[in-house]
Amino acid sequence: MHTATFKSAVIKRSVRVAGQTSVSLEDAFWRGLKEIAGEHHVPLSDLIDRIDSGRQHANLSSAIRLFVLDFYREQREVDRDASGSNDLTIAVVASPPTPSLAANGGDSSARR
Repeated sequence: MHTATFKSAVIKRSVRVAGQTSVSLEDAFWRGLKEIAGEHHVPLSDLIDRIDSGRQHANLSSAIRLFVLDFYREQREVDRDASGSNDLTIAVVASPPTPSLAANGGDSSARR
C-alpha cells in the first residue's frame, strides 16, 4: 500500500480582533476573504471583526471559512440565475481560479 505525504496548506496568521488572536486558514480562504474585503472597500480587520461578532461557531477560523463559502455560493446563485443555466461543471485544478466579485455589491456583513 502506497501512502502519500501531504504538506498542510493551512497557514497561521495573526489578526487583531478584540485584542490579538491567531487564525489558521488555507491560502484559498485567506485570498477569498481579502478579495471580499477589497471589493466592498472594507479593511480586512473590520471584516474579520464583523465575522467574529456575528459568528455562531466557537472557532473563528471555521466562521471565516463558512463566511467565504457562503459569499461565493451566493455569488454562484446570482451568476446561475443571470445565465439561466443549471449545468454542473466540475474541474479539478491544482490551484482554484480567483472568482469574480463584480456582480455582488451588497453589504457582506449580512452573509453568515
